Amino acid sequence: MALDPGPSTWLAEHEVLEALTLADLVSLTGLSEPYLRELVDYGTLTPLDPQAPQWAFAATCLATVRAAGRLHASFELEPCALALVLSLIGRIDALEAELAEARARLPRY
Repeated sequence: MALDPGPSTWLAEHEVLEALTLADLVSLTGLSEPYLRELVDYGTLTPLDPQAPQWAFAATCLATVRAAGRLHASFELEPCALALVLSLIGRIDALEAELAEARARLPRY
């Protein structure tokens, strides 16, 4: 089972982006524009200004969108299922961070 959704462009280490366009996300992830628009509809992606004629996204969403691309390529998930999976992954990450923080506060014997 391949996890790579296809060829994608890697950002150079020195390249700092504050916002990405929908076209940027398409080229960086290999997902189609209609698929990304559906992820917006399901709340997986949130444009900085949803009312703007050209959507822009925080550059921090790139990891989420790349994960979406890998999940889509591996499991052929529909956007609604992908939104649920990504939501659950996010919740697991948050719970693991809380657990690590709680463990750090425990006294060491």
